Amino acid sequence: MALETKSEAKSHGGIQGVYTHQSEACHCPMTFAVFVPPHKDGQKLPVLWYLSGLTCTHANVMEKGEYRRAAVDHGVIIVCPDTSPRGEGVADEPGNWKLGCGAGFYVDATEAPWAPHYSMYSYVTEELPALIAANFPADMARQSVFGHSMGGHGALICALKNPGRYKSCSAFAPIASPMTADWSKPALAAYLGSDEKSWRGHDAVALIKDGARLPELLVDQGTADSFLNDGLRPWLLEDACKAAGIPLTLRMQEGYDHSYYFISSFMADHIGWHAERLMR
Repeated sequence: MALETKSEAKSHGGIQGVYTHQSEACHCPMTFAVFVPPHKDGQKLPVLWYLSGLTCTHANVMEKGEYRRAAVDHGVIIVCPDTSPRGEGVADEPGNWKLGCGAGFYVDATEAPWAPHYSMYSYVTEELPALIAANFPADMARQSVFGHSMGGHGALICALKNPGRYKSCSAFAPIASPMTADWSKPALAAYLGSDEKSWRGHDAVALIKDGARLPELLVDQGTADSFLNDGLRPWLLEDACKAAGIPLTLRMQEGYDHSYYFISSFMADHIGWHAERLMR
């Protein structure tokens, strides 16, 4: 798979790069960011996937997430995909930030006009990992995943649907149950059709109720998050994990909102938590 380097810059002794390629899953060019910390020649490093939220590209966390120092400290590669397909011929609703470009919801769309390009689940779980394995010093036997908001939802479903693939999973303010939240139900209906049974495989709470399991889970949520009650509702995830016996550490962070000020405040905690599990 041909990979084009858009930019590379040295940071904390490592290399922060931005790359693009022609995606077979999404049938369009896709851009992603990778930070590789300093390492010995021939050394393979564990990989931590960060999935971003609504309206974001790869650049939001790259520029605001403050992850590089912790990635160097723990010797972990950080991969930051885009949140949707983009470009000429890609379906979009420019006036709707909850659907279309910037709002792929990490599902494989089955409905027109979205199905030809919106295969973000396959992209982040199959195509992009193969590209990372072929082009970076990545130990693909040691992968973990985390994300924010829509990307927190994405991290949860990727881990729940692929038992054993990821050593650990965490989230910042995830959409806990997108099939029951008003701000995400329209996107699932658009991408997957009106039959809500087809949505269950893309909803963390439903997946857990249907038998999917994680060894443990870390979630940070700001108490001043304006989306807390209508879109995120972590108590639904808490109830599902309790019923299923999944150890959940849910930290309600007093006064924090939904922004990257919140994410960057706890980024090092999450990377350290993942690194401990990746090194076992």
